[in-house]
Amino acid sequence: MTPRDASGDSRWSDLDRPPLNAAALRRALVREGSLWSDVEVVQHTGSTNSDLVARAASGETPEGVVLVAEEQTSGRGRLDRRWTAPPRSGLFFSVLLRPADVPVTRWGWLPLLTGVAVATGLSRAAGVDTALKWPNDLLVTVAGEERKAGGILAERSGEHGVVVGVGINVTLRADELPVPQAASLALAGATVTDRDPLLRAMLRSLEDWYGRWRAAGGDPAACGLQETYAAGCATLGRAVRAELPGDRSITGEAVAVDGDGRLVIATKDGVQEPVGAGDIVHLRPA
Repeated sequence: MTPRDASGDSRWSDLDRPPLNAAALRRALVREGSLWSDVEVVQHTGSTNSDLVARAASGETPEGVVLVAEEQTSGRGRLDRRWTAPPRSGLFFSVLLRPADVPVTRWGWLPLLTGVAVATGLSRAAGVDTALKWPNDLLVTVAGEERKAGGILAERSGEHGVVVGVGINVTLRADELPVPQAASLALAGATVTDRDPLLRAMLRSLEDWYGRWRAAGGDPAACGLQETYAAGCATLGRAVRAELPGDRSITGEAVAVDGDGRLVIATKDGVQEPVGAGDIVHLRPA
């Protein structure tokens, strides 16, 4: 019998985009002493983040649950932007973290930590150069131009939980891009687009960085996170415009990421202003 999804289409109808193997992922990732307690793959959902936030709110869901969707119909990015893509064309997953031994004031580093982990894992497994746009976009280079191939969204769930969602375009073709500024790993020349090893690489990298960060009590400098993020951040050293809440904006040079994970912008007036939330636009040189 040919397996079919809710729309009636065969799961094997696009041979370039085979389904994830949930059993193999669990065997590879869920083991004694691992951060990951379960890996669940669903065919369709609105948003893995929304689903896992709701599930974790009771406090009974253990840390390390990974929820992966073959297709998201209402995926969300920062500023509530929508994230949609054809079935099995990307990796759309959320993880539940409970960093109870880290001060809440340092939890703001979790999306930046996830960015470092995702970029590191993909660089190793897909053979593609990646960079990070502050605070949580993954950039790749296509035809000499930086484009967004992925994003990260962190949300609190209850008093002790954080759900971190990741969306990565893997095999999205040029005619499927939602906007011209978007990209995929395939368009960036990735040597591997098999989603199973890519997901394993990202989750193992995330487990490693999260473990280092927790062992350091969330101190981003002590665990090397602050330095590593800065080294891979395409925003630093660039002329930028920060579009802030309240219709305010700042223009200047992005000079640092401070100990709280904020982007420090040096304005033409000689003021260094830290930005903790906002939309960052990379400006082209005059």
